[in-house]
Amino acid sequence: MPANLSPEYKDAQEAFRRARESHEKLECLRVMLRTIPKHKGTEHLQAQIKTRIKELSDELGAPKKGAVRGGPDLTVRHEGAAQIALLGPPNAGKSSLHARLTGSHAVVGPYAFTTKHPLPGMLPHEDVQFQLVDLPPVSEDYMEPWMSGALHGADAVALVVDLSSPACVEQLATALRRLEEKKVSLVARPDTGPGPAPGLGDDEGRLDPFRARLPALLLANKADLFSNPQAELEVFREIAPDPFDSLAVSAETGAGLAGVGPALFALLGIVRVYSKVPGHPPDRGRPFTLRGGGTVRDVARQVHRGLAADLKFARIWGESAGFEGQQVSPAHVVQDRDVVELH
Repeated sequence: MPANLSPEYKDAQEAFRRARESHEKLECLRVMLRTIPKHKGTEHLQAQIKTRIKELSDELGAPKKGAVRGGPDLTVRHEGAAQIALLGPPNAGKSSLHARLTGSHAVVGPYAFTTKHPLPGMLPHEDVQFQLVDLPPVSEDYMEPWMSGALHGADAVALVVDLSSPACVEQLATALRRLEEKKVSLVARPDTGPGPAPGLGDDEGRLDPFRARLPALLLANKADLFSNPQAELEVFREIAPDPFDSLAVSAETGAGLAGVGPALFALLGIVRVYSKVPGHPPDRGRPFTLRGGGTVRDVARQVHRGLAADLKFARIWGESAGFEGQQVSPAHVVQDRDVVELH
């Protein structure tokens, strides 16, 4: 039976996909449950939404036990322009790359499963930073059960393979399959809406708001072991075709790592916006960051949650302006390096 989802439901579902905080997700789920058509075709989805509402309500209402228990925190609060999960099979060199890219003190060892818990670090690119989270490896035999939740909260994945390993093609296929089992699909570009997930029919894809579809960048590590790493990467891509952009890199020598920040910036379609107070020059010290398609209202939301509701108009300088200081509506779509003055 067709779901016939209403525009209100679709908007709430898209907001749920973009939400990062648990209370925001809970609010979106309640709107989804209130606006979903009530008929046999949506019974399963209604049950899923109710289950997730209960889980989040229990999570938000439960006392914080981390300090008492003394165990590691398995959730990482978002910082920077985007949160990137660093994933890969055992011994691919994830932790070495994390240490090189962020300056972290990730534990590096010549044995599998050195990484036990999520480790965040910041990767700078121009005037923004990406939060790179090193996660335990994914193998045929084992994947940490809590990793699904960590990935559903990420913005993208940097997928690491050992280019020198004869098993790298098989390891990549295994990692992708294990992620699919946890409702995590890696895609070439950011999700643009509630369309079907890879390998799923249109209805099934649209009716599954709990499937994460994360844009991915493939990092082929240990490229220093080859005289022509780019040629080796091309051979790898022919044997294991995938839709992801890829870079040949080396955690050992640092080769290729300068391209990781620009590649992530382009992959996610990051848009930087600088704020301006009337009568003063723009503040270019720390931009607000959005994704392609973000609006002036989205900027206002980042400045202050209540400001978006009271926003009347803005003046704008930059690529999206017809002329410098143009007055625009809150729905105006901003472009990278725009300057916005909110009124």
